Amino acid sequence: MADHEHQPRGAEEPLRAVRIGKRDSLKALGIDPYPYSFDRTHEAAFLEHRYEGLAPGSETGDVVRVAGRIRAMRNSGMFIDLYDVSGKIQIFCHRDLLGPEAVGVLRLLDIGDVIGVEGLVRRTPRGELTVNAKTIAVLAKTLRPLPEKYHGLADIELRYRQRYLDLIMNPESRDTLRRRSRVVAAIRRHLVERGYVEVETPMLHSVPGGASAKPFVTHHNALDIDLFLRIAPELHLKRLLVGGFADKLFEINRCFRNEGISPRHNPEFTTLELYEAYVDYTAMMALTEELVTAVAEAVLGTLRLSYGGTTIDLSPPWPRRSMAELVHAATGVDFLALADALAARKAADALGAVLIGNESWGQALEAAFAARVEDTLIQPVHVTGFPRDISPLAKADRNDPRLVERFETYIHGWEIANAFSELTDPQDQRERFEAQMRARAAGDEEAQPLDEDYVTALEYGLPPCGGLGIGIDRLVMLLTDSASIRDVIAFPTLRPR
Repeated sequence: MADHEHQPRGAEEPLRAVRIGKRDSLKALGIDPYPYSFDRTHEAAFLEHRYEGLAPGSETGDVVRVAGRIRAMRNSGMFIDLYDVSGKIQIFCHRDLLGPEAVGVLRLLDIGDVIGVEGLVRRTPRGELTVNAKTIAVLAKTLRPLPEKYHGLADIELRYRQRYLDLIMNPESRDTLRRRSRVVAAIRRHLVERGYVEVETPMLHSVPGGASAKPFVTHHNALDIDLFLRIAPELHLKRLLVGGFADKLFEINRCFRNEGISPRHNPEFTTLELYEAYVDYTAMMALTEELVTAVAEAVLGTLRLSYGGTTIDLSPPWPRRSMAELVHAATGVDFLALADALAARKAADALGAVLIGNESWGQALEAAFAARVEDTLIQPVHVTGFPRDISPLAKADRNDPRLVERFETYIHGWEIANAFSELTDPQDQRERFEAQMRARAAGDEEAQPLDEDYVTALEYGLPPCGGLGIGIDRLVMLLTDSASIRDVIAFPTLRPR
């Protein structure tokens, strides 16, 4: 965020000055407005549960210590709505119950302040669970006012730029990001229970590989070399399989791709990537269904979800359709019957695909699929039969050398998962890399460069294996009915103001 964004906005300046004055008044009373700690005994939700049977008008002798942010004050601060991460508790502040220091503190409180309260639990005649305050401690004196209560933080851009305000004001945002945490935890738990070992691999790569994407470049001063932020962890994970570290391993990782921003794309994103020895891509299909359904059950409690008003049924098994078959069904054009790249480009162009003009046969098929099929795949489906020339890390299809054993799983028109029978032949891998390098020399910035060390690793023997990547951000979008990837990333990438 640019430096000037930290400066007071014009409308806030008079209010900020008043709050600074209150902060200084607290200091004059010998009160630190930013203390080191507060010994809290209970959260609001726990108290609601514990005292759910307490009758209206009843009092207890139970002393509790609660803490949170002031979201509302009524009757000159006599009633305070205090919010913590679990919910709301009402605070009753009366001079007859407060000590002299607490009375002085009460006068200097504002909406938004973080406070700690010690007092007795009761339920008001109207049924509101309440803490009768005996002492009040200021834990963070706020210098800026919160957005107006009833309109909240409606500016979408501001919500992403100042996510802390969004989280304070919008419970939906808190719920979305908490559900994301539960999704990641459910994935990790599911895999560990099935014998997968979690690993960490480098984020700084000397050769960007593992996917077709334009990398971010950085410079290491001590070594005086350029390095690349990883676009995928694939090649390092497969090195671990070569070394016999484990037969099943996974990483929940951040990846970085220097590409455009859209409702489904952020330059920094999170994926699950895993590998299992001695299986092929059909095992990865079963695992994808198993993982996604287990996460949905854990987070939603159902396999039927609503996204943007559309009902999606995650119940397995999911259909398996080849890319060429889907294009043929949608358009009547059979790319498998087209002899060469020129014919494929002409067919794709006639179908409205976006082309540069030098696409290979496989790239033309993929472009036609993107133009005419992708958006129609609403219910879960595994798309198989990917072209070999856009899949440099996958084994050739056993029946058609133009294709590879690869699938992508689509839900609501989005790619959610990508998996291969992994290429293990070092000579074939080198030839694939060399073809990518030729494409790179011809202007394809996303083609993968040759990674000599990875080919060397393959020469020591990579066992047959299946690999799977799942986009966690998009999966969370589906499971939280979020329209934009920015809603499910706490701090999305934004252009500086």
